[in-house]
Amino acid sequence: MKTLVWVEHENSLVKDATRSTVTAAAKLGEVDLLVAGEGVGSVAEMAALIAGVGKVHIAESPAYGHALAENVAPVIVELMAGYDAFLAPATTTGKNISPRVAALLDVAQISEILSVEGERTFTRPIYAGNAIATVESSDAKLVITVRATAFEKAEIGSAGAAVASFAGPGDVGLSVFVGAEIAKSDRPELTSAKIIVSGGRALKDASTFAATILPLADKLGAAVGASRAAVDAGYVPNDYQVGQTGKIVAPDVYIAIGISGAIQHLAGMKDSGIIVAINKDEDAPIFQVANFGLVADLFTAVPELTAKL
Repeated sequence: MKTLVWVEHENSLVKDATRSTVTAAAKLGEVDLLVAGEGVGSVAEMAALIAGVGKVHIAESPAYGHALAENVAPVIVELMAGYDAFLAPATTTGKNISPRVAALLDVAQISEILSVEGERTFTRPIYAGNAIATVESSDAKLVITVRATAFEKAEIGSAGAAVASFAGPGDVGLSVFVGAEIAKSDRPELTSAKIIVSGGRALKDASTFAATILPLADKLGAAVGASRAAVDAGYVPNDYQVGQTGKIVAPDVYIAIGISGAIQHLAGMKDSGIIVAINKDEDAPIFQVANFGLVADLFTAVPELTAKL
């Protein structure tokens, strides 16, 4: 089976989720990549070094510069004439592009796979991750999104794959990029961080959240996350949100502070290596998944913990 993987990038860096998607694709057969964007020659060269990749298609045009799904999907559909399966990471942008590809190919998408059980058989989470479904596709072409935390990242090799230009249809005139507000931080990216410190609604307000969570995160070199309740209350921006409607993470250590453990939040972090929970409610659901739990007032416990690090 020949597979095509869409490369998610930032015009200078291939995102880790792409490498995990390559690992999943390799379980199906041959792997080729598509790098679409504007001025992405260096990205294509980096992508070509990912182990197991046979060929890199590069589609360069201002129309692809901001990964608008309406412009990128037709490029993928044209390339799919030579492929059996298309895979993309289950990120915000990947989940924007893939359904349009599936619709144009008139096939059913298989979302957020956790494992490859056969050439057309996969597992994926349902009911907020409380059950795992095994699904088999009978479509002529497969369109799949991959939960990156479920697969190891493909290694970076030394011998680069061949890079070939692909024109594509360009701007199809269905959407226009207006602008983007991108949060900049010196902290690790949430989805690739090895340690995450997350706060919940119990932190009262934005200033208290910052005063309590950030010093601990700084000591640990950790990324900062939050529950949906904390995001909705305006404590932090929504790109901090961990959970079913936020980001799916699986760090080595996840520290949940003042988070009760609603099922939607657990769906986004329960695959973490070690889960540490601090909450004054001993009956909080978060303690059911925690490896280490501390029943205490977070406003006393967290500063003490930070001071001892």
